[in-house]
Amino acid sequence: MAFPTVTDIVATTIENRTKVVQDNVTNNNAGLAWIKARGNVKNVDGGSEIFEEISFAENSNAGWYSGYDLLPVAAQDVISAARFNLKQAAVPVVISGLEELQNAGPQQMMDLLDQRLTVAESTMENLMAAAFYGDGTGSGGKQIIGLDGIVPVDASPTNNRVDTGTYGSIDRATWSFWRPACYNPAAMTSATIQGYMNYIWSLLVQGRDAPDLIIADQFMWGLYMASLQSQQRFTDGNKAKLGFNTVQFMTADVVLDGGLYYPSTAYGSGATTKTMYFLNTKHIKYRPHSKRNMVPLSPNRRYAVNQDAEVAILAWAGALTCNNQAKHGRLISS
Repeated sequence: MAFPTVTDIVATTIENRTKVVQDNVTNNNAGLAWIKARGNVKNVDGGSEIFEEISFAENSNAGWYSGYDLLPVAAQDVISAARFNLKQAAVPVVISGLEELQNAGPQQMMDLLDQRLTVAESTMENLMAAAFYGDGTGSGGKQIIGLDGIVPVDASPTNNRVDTGTYGSIDRATWSFWRPACYNPAAMTSATIQGYMNYIWSLLVQGRDAPDLIIADQFMWGLYMASLQSQQRFTDGNKAKLGFNTVQFMTADVVLDGGLYYPSTAYGSGATTKTMYFLNTKHIKYRPHSKRNMVPLSPNRRYAVNQDAEVAILAWAGALTCNNQAKHGRLISS
């Protein structure tokens, strides 16, 4: 039979680490770190869907008047909502009865659990980091909808705006306000990249509202850095406190998210190759469920029916949401 005391230890240890895991998941990913710094980590408390309110039109009653002119007071339908489903992720931590016997001393058991929980935490970090760049179709559509859903690739965008596909239950073909920018010029070099960056930047600025984060893969980062070799590199000391080295482009931080390769597989990043994401993190939110944010799932209840083993599960549920697609864009090198 299984040893119930092990599950108690595992569940308690995970519970104690909950906040640490939450912080590591957000702080170890550049995009999530900026979203968190913006104050856009918003818990979900319930419901079958997550709604992000959006303003899709101006108030047509607005206008100039003189003296006793009548003012229009027609009802205005200018607010709607994008809808997102809750997605779930989990990392089970398994201990067999034999392993408990072999690690019978309290310190030995805690050393074993510590190593496995550390692996579980880093696995969850990498799982979320990869999904952050995805389009939601991974794992049979069970992943969160990430940047490739917010700013997808469009081989033939109209006026460099993505006008196909549905995001947040809103059809881009029908609603022009819901179209992110996508620019795919000829193959770039260090001599041309800044001109292309200038162009896509111009598509995303509205008054003082502009991208504040540009995430680049290794290829695009290399081109941009090479283009700055003869110039002084300006960095933001406040952003350095988030743990990421940055350079500036206009008013945005440019961050490398290339991942660790050993020997040919990427760990810790799902950044799309030859891509720069231009993001206005004011309009992106990380929405974990308040009762399922890196917590042990059903502690003290997970026993194998036909095995001498016990399982504790580190679990998460939520979504990544966006309330204004038009403020984001992607630059792609052929």
